[in-house]
Amino acid sequence: MKKLELKFLNEEGRTVTISLDEPIEPADPAAITAAMDAILAQNCFYSSGGDLVEKKEARIVERNVFDVEL
Repeated sequence: MKKLELKFLNEEGRTVTISLDEPIEPADPAAITAAMDAILAQNCFYSSGGDLVEKKEARIVERNVFDVEL
């Protein structure tokens, strides 16, 4: 399963991650930047370390799980 991770810094300088399932690929950097700017402008998320204050990075992460038969 792939996820889009949006990483921000909060008021304490700690990283806060917002994960979204099934991102559209290829990723559109302009759309992601606009979405992250909107999140910061609307101040719609709060973390234990305070408000989100800065964009850090965005990335697509894929996780593969394989069952081992015992």
